[in-house]
Amino acid sequence: MWQRGVVSSVRRIGIGLAAVGRPAYITAGRDRDLGDARDVEALRERTWAVLDAAYAAGIRYVDAARSYGRAEEFLAGWLAARPGTGDVEIGSKWGYRYVGEWRLDGVPVVDPASSVSGPVVDSASSGSRVHEVKDHSVEAFAEQSAESLALLGGRLAVYHVHSATLDTGALDDAELHRAMADLREHGIRVGISTSGPRQAEAVRRALEVDVDGEPLFTSFQSTWNVLEPSVGPALAEAADAGAKVIVKEALANGRLAPGGATASRDDRIASLADELGTSVDRLAIAAVLAEPWAGIVLSGAVDPAQLASNVAATGLEIPAEVEDELLDLAEPAEQYWAARAHRPWA
Repeated sequence: MWQRGVVSSVRRIGIGLAAVGRPAYITAGRDRDLGDARDVEALRERTWAVLDAAYAAGIRYVDAARSYGRAEEFLAGWLAARPGTGDVEIGSKWGYRYVGEWRLDGVPVVDPASSVSGPVVDSASSGSRVHEVKDHSVEAFAEQSAESLALLGGRLAVYHVHSATLDTGALDDAELHRAMADLREHGIRVGISTSGPRQAEAVRRALEVDVDGEPLFTSFQSTWNVLEPSVGPALAEAADAGAKVIVKEALANGRLAPGGATASRDDRIASLADELGTSVDRLAIAAVLAEPWAGIVLSGAVDPAQLASNVAATGLEIPAEVEDELLDLAEPAEQYWAARAHRPWA
C-alpha cells in the first residue's frame, strides 16, 4: 500500500478552490485563516494570490466547481490575466448550485418535496439554512455545463459529476450519459467526484458505464485520508483501468491541519508529525502521495503559506513504523461521514 522512501513530484499536487471561491465552508479555522475579509473582491484577490503561488511552486492542476461560489469566475479572470499559464490543466464539476447569496449563514432551506423535479438539499446545509443544492438531472447538466464552458471555454479539460452517489441517478441515467459523452467527443475528460461511506461502490458502478462502447467516466475525484481510506481499493481499480485519480480532502476538512484536531486520533496524528519534525498537514498529504494509485492530491490552501506547507509534503519520507500506526488510526466510514455532515459552515 505504501511506497517507502519515495519523494514525490510537485506535479502530483493540485490546488482546489472550494475554500476560497465563497465566504463560508466547512473547513476548520476559517475565522483564523480568512477573518472578516470575505467580500467578493477580497476573495477574488485571495484566489489569485493562491493561484500565483501554486503556479510558481510548479502546480499545474486546478479544481473548481459550479457550486464553489465564484470560483470558476475567479479562475477564468486569473487565466485571462496570466497568458503564460497555458500548461495548467483545469477541472471543474457540475451537480450542485451555490445558493448561499454570499452569506455566512446561507439561506432558508426550501423543502425539496415541494417540487417533483426540484433540487435535493443534503449535507451542504447548516441547520435550517443551506449553501448549496444538489441536482443531477440532465437539465441541470445542460445548464451548468454551458455556464462552465462560457467561463472556462477551451481551457476546461476535466468535468466531474459533483458527489455522484448511488441514489442520485447520475450513474444510471442513460440520457444524462449520452449528454455527457458529447463533452468527451469534444476532448473533455468526463468523471465523477464521490462523497459518503459508499464511495467505493460509486466508483465501481461508474467504471461500468459505457457510451458507444467506450468508458464514459475516466476521472475520479474522491475523499481519501488517513482517517477515511475506505475508497482506496476502488481507486486502485480505477487507476489500473487507466482513469485519472484525484484525491480531495486529504486534510479531512481541516481536522489534519495544524490546530484543527477534533478527536483524540487527530491529536495522535499531530503527535506523530511532531515526532518526525514536520507538520500534521505535510504528514497527511505525504500519506496520500505514498499511494501508487493517487495521481493528484488537492491542496485546499487559502493562502500562500498554507500552500507552501502542503507542497513540502512532496519531500517527506514516512518511516515504516509511522505508516503502520497511521493505518491503525482510520475511523469506520459511517462514523467519519456522520461527523463530517455535522461540521458547521463558517
